[in-house]
Amino acid sequence: MITRFRLALALVGAFIFAALLPRVAAAQGYPSRPITMIVPFAAGGLTDVPVRILAAMVQKRIGQNVIVENKPGGSGTLGGALAARAAPDGYTLFANSIADAQNLYFLPVPYNAIDDFSMIGMIVEGPPLVLIIDSSLPYKSLAELLADARTNSTKISFGTSGPATSPSMALAQLNSLAKTAIAGVPFNGSGEAARNVTRSGVQGAFAFYAQAKPLADSGQVRALAIASPQRIATWPEVPTMQELGFPNFDYRGFVGLAAPAKTPAPIIAYLNKQLNDVVQSQPFRSRMAALGMTVPTNNTPQMLADYMRRETIRQRALASLTGIKMMKPAH
Repeated sequence: MITRFRLALALVGAFIFAALLPRVAAAQGYPSRPITMIVPFAAGGLTDVPVRILAAMVQKRIGQNVIVENKPGGSGTLGGALAARAAPDGYTLFANSIADAQNLYFLPVPYNAIDDFSMIGMIVEGPPLVLIIDSSLPYKSLAELLADARTNSTKISFGTSGPATSPSMALAQLNSLAKTAIAGVPFNGSGEAARNVTRSGVQGAFAFYAQAKPLADSGQVRALAIASPQRIATWPEVPTMQELGFPNFDYRGFVGLAAPAKTPAPIIAYLNKQLNDVVQSQPFRSRMAALGMTVPTNNTPQMLADYMRRETIRQRALASLTGIKMMKPAH
């Protein structure tokens, strides 16, 4: 009886080993060909730039080409769907972002942004949104702007990048907390919205740091507040929304890196190490700081998965403030 039991155990063990052998062998020889990183937005954007810098630096380390492939469309869901369906062999990776936590409440997303991927780690956190106004306006503080907005409800409008985006949600939260009715005017992206502040198209906007800082440095806009928990080291004179009496007003983006679900654990561990070695390097950190982005600590696959779960819950509460009919997530 014992002999049969041992035989059965041996057969089960052999079956498991045989099933895992191809994946282990693949992981041991990885990478043996170019790696593609899918960015689900256009080239030159806030997700694309950190990924391209990372890809170039990883490529030098591993001796294999790392190709950045832009697949914009559907607020990022087109690229996400392509990545989720790719072979789980470590040769197709996906740059996820805050859009993955926002889209599912507004769009039919054909995948689960967490469960359909194996997280590798976060590339950067940020940049934060910055509340900017036309520098020709008289307001020197957020309090002055809001006081006038309450008195003249139709006088002030903010540019946004359309519904289901961070600038739109930030404006909705501000209106809710400040008891104002500042109108949102949609543009094709937050960069275009920021530029229209300088053309008197709108009076203000929530723009990302990299869009707002050059306009403020040139004197075209005035920055009144930053939507992050701490002030930015490269712009220390601008207060946070929390300092100004708006708690939990946090609108920072992030860029992460993931692989299709069921990618072998040794490959994920290898990629996480390469990722961390690059993002913790001074050249990478310096380039990100210039964009208002920071590098995460304790950067593990589990950290990114937990972060995305928390952010998905938080984004639901923010989405409800927009007044747009929300969708029930399909996945």
